Amino acid sequence: MPTTETRVYRCYMCLICGFIYDEAEGSPAEGIPPGTRWEDVPMNWTCPECAARKEDFEMVEI
Repeated sequence: MPTTETRVYRCYMCLICGFIYDEAEGSPAEGIPPGTRWEDVPMNWTCPECAARKEDFEMVEI
């Protein structure tokens, strides 16, 4: 019997400037399509607002 995993999209906030990365929206201007999970965002990706590194982001509840 097939099962469908329903995982909620999460949001991650840049601790430097407050930019929000929403998994549901992605970041198309930076080449990250909608629906891209945070763990699938490349390690060398940087915040489009302040160039902070991925490790400078923290998951937030919105």
